Amino acid sequence: MAGYSPQLLDEIRSRLDIVELVGQFVNLKRAGQHWKGLCPFHAEKTPSFTVNPKRGIFHCFGCHAGGDAFGFLMRHDRLGFPEAVRALAERAGVPLPTTREPEADGTFETLRRIMALASEFYSRSLWQPEGAKAREYLDTRGVDPE
Repeated sequence: MAGYSPQLLDEIRSRLDIVELVGQFVNLKRAGQHWKGLCPFHAEKTPSFTVNPKRGIFHCFGCHAGGDAFGFLMRHDRLGFPEAVRALAERAGVPLPTTREPEADGTFETLRRIMALASEFYSRSLWQPEGAKAREYLDTRGVDPE
């Protein structure tokens, strides 16, 4: 997720009007609490594409495309997730952090230590008699023993 916190993504979503966003690319008409239009992701003559402003999502009953504002922009503009986040954050007026802040609670360091212990354990286990099958498998895959 490119280091974007769920809180940041929620803030961007909350400041966007998905009907307005999708409406830039799709001619939408109100249909009760939802909005309908022709799906931009496949050819159709009868509208099967809906936008639910209350939930902030879109769904096409024809091609089954669906998601939130990030998913729509990613699919429509062929963007990766980080690019869609940047574009929608700018549109919503939400500043993005320029660098990831180190974990204040020490979570990163704790996870690093756990991973180092696991690596050491499996490295030792590989060279025990019980690791023979794993060594054979790695050999068939062409993995260098070092």
